[in-house]
Amino acid sequence: MNIDTLQATARAMVAPGKGILAMDESSPTCNKRFEALGIPATIEMRREYRTMLVSSPGLGEYIGGAILFDETLRDQTTDGKSFVDVLNAQDIVPGIKVDTGAKDLALHPGEKVTEGLDGLGPRLAEYHELGARFAKWRAVYAISDALPSQACFSANAHGLARYAALCQAHDIVPIVEPEVLIDGSHSIERSFQVTQHAQQTVFEALADQGVDLRGIVLKPSMVISGAEANNRAGVDEVARETLRCLLSTVPPAVPGIAFLSGGQSDEEATMHLNAMHHAGVALPWAVTFSYGRALQAAAMTTWAGQSGNVDSARAIAFHRARMNGVAALGEYSPELEKAA
Repeated sequence: MNIDTLQATARAMVAPGKGILAMDESSPTCNKRFEALGIPATIEMRREYRTMLVSSPGLGEYIGGAILFDETLRDQTTDGKSFVDVLNAQDIVPGIKVDTGAKDLALHPGEKVTEGLDGLGPRLAEYHELGARFAKWRAVYAISDALPSQACFSANAHGLARYAALCQAHDIVPIVEPEVLIDGSHSIERSFQVTQHAQQTVFEALADQGVDLRGIVLKPSMVISGAEANNRAGVDEVARETLRCLLSTVPPAVPGIAFLSGGQSDEEATMHLNAMHHAGVALPWAVTFSYGRALQAAAMTTWAGQSGNVDSARAIAFHRARMNGVAALGEYSPELEKAA
């Protein structure tokens, strides 16, 4: 493990005013989104779509890293360049999703554990050879009055820590992603309780496995009311409670925190991120974004599989990247959104 290399990569991913583009949807997930928009679900259309995304002019001004799916890491753009080369040319660090999905947790109905550790070491060696310099592994926690169970907290923390250690052994920065799901009617207080315990358990497991926190990026969910909750917490309260949680769980050695959008609308995710930089709290880590649908959905809808829409879709992808880039500096405003 070369900690200097890992640190440099992590810092580049969360450089000031930059975040991470999560374009690591599996082929079946991407196909479902295409089918909903009437786009043919083929490898050629996935290639065209991803080419449109990564070749948005100026994207590297606001995107420091891009998480790819296995198919994309190995693929070329429609004009015959490798996706890795296109990203590197914009100073965007290429990354790779390495987990194999959240599966049912035995003896615990309604809960999931993420799998993918078998054979991960050799896969990471190959991914590094192909140009990936960071990886992503997502654990999910469903909230109810009784869930998550301690078994769910423990199993997912162990998986995340084992994955992170393997990544660092192959000079790949691990994105550690404990996602507390927004689904449900839970209060922001319940979200805080679950998120705090999930993060505490993860950092204990990382320490047990000897992971160097200077060479990771944390990708947490925000502390937020359930999507079906009554009287959902406002923007400032979400920002305040999220930072209160992180300051109680995340050591200052971690270079950066890049939030997932987790079912929020595009502008909601941007406003929450911006508000964190106006909470009057000194933050020991970079605080930015690692959004998927909140960066892509509007661009995909505009593109709709039509080559004549590529320029418009690229402009929208760039706009969402820019809005979140300025939010990561606390410089976003609704007026800026409307002006563009």
